[in-house]
Amino acid sequence: MVLQRGAGGGAAAGIDGVASPPGDVHPTGGELISRYLAPLATHPAIAPALRTGSQVIAVARAGTDKVRNEGRQERPFVVRLRSHTGEDEILASAVIDASGTWDTPNRSRSGALGAVGEATPAVARHISYAMPDVLGRERGRFAGRRIAVLGAGHSAIGTLVDLDRLAAEAPGTAVTWLMRSEQTGTSFEGGEKDQLAARGALTTEAAALAASGRVHVRTGIRIDRLREQAGALAIVTDRSETILVDELVVATGFRPDHALASELRLSLDPALECPSLLAPMIDPNLHSCGTVRPHGHAVLSHPDTGYFIAGMKSYGRAPTFLMATGYEQVRSIVAHLAGDAAAADDLRLVLPETGVCSTDRRMDEGRPVGAGCCGKAPAAVRVPEMQD
Repeated sequence: MVLQRGAGGGAAAGIDGVASPPGDVHPTGGELISRYLAPLATHPAIAPALRTGSQVIAVARAGTDKVRNEGRQERPFVVRLRSHTGEDEILASAVIDASGTWDTPNRSRSGALGAVGEATPAVARHISYAMPDVLGRERGRFAGRRIAVLGAGHSAIGTLVDLDRLAAEAPGTAVTWLMRSEQTGTSFEGGEKDQLAARGALTTEAAALAASGRVHVRTGIRIDRLREQAGALAIVTDRSETILVDELVVATGFRPDHALASELRLSLDPALECPSLLAPMIDPNLHSCGTVRPHGHAVLSHPDTGYFIAGMKSYGRAPTFLMATGYEQVRSIVAHLAGDAAAADDLRLVLPETGVCSTDRRMDEGRPVGAGCCGKAPAAVRVPEMQD
């Protein structure tokens, strides 16, 4: 697939029989698959090399281990796959890991570990991560139930907006928004000033929802432990307060899993777990997504030449990734592998300078994000007092 820069910062070039997504629409993940990726997968230039139902479980240098230097860079990569038919291996001169971080969400407790009890089966059955399909296939799980959503970023906001719609249709649905921050303002950055209009509309809707009282907003909530109690989920905070719900949605971000490349020599930042050269450009303590410079193959490379991490996984634990960034990353990498140095190094992606920072990292300090690249901290939204 040839990639080109488009109005949206990078898009797949038109291929006969496959229409590129319009730059002025905002498809859901399912729509992106059905309208674009599925037709693209059937294209005769792609279909013969496409393996579905397969999971990459390991990548290494063929015939050697991580320690050996001699002839290392001349050896191909061996990629081990697992499918319903068993395991297989293929050789590759280069590997682009664009597997993302969706399967490795952050847990409910602030810090390195999840809440005590979070992983136990009795508790885990009450928990969803990231953005469950509350208006679709998982509607029955949430309709008429008491639901808490933990998080202050766009994943949490999107879920809350959908749950509010569900509550209007399903009597008995009660929604509580749990934030670690002592203030609500950090969740409503951007708004009408956001150059990504759909994202701005989402935060504006969230602010209105919080002010309406239809969602019970709780700030300063730091979960310590979770336990099942009389068929419900008991959320115990670090202040020994107990909140009873039927379902908990944890939308606190993601982290990468580099286990499949454990036999490769990677250069990763110790804090963000992203390529070390990229880390200073995306550190959420310093940058919003609109202040990250365009970057390509040179920044995404590793000591094992020919291995690249692209897409959301390339950002490690940083929460500021935009799809347009991933398109430009892959375009640069592919041009580099094709030997087109000029195209590989010609980076022109322009990201919106909105100062939107979707992260709990500084919210854990109990204060809104202050001035800096993200601009002046937004005012807190006044929410009505409600009784538990």
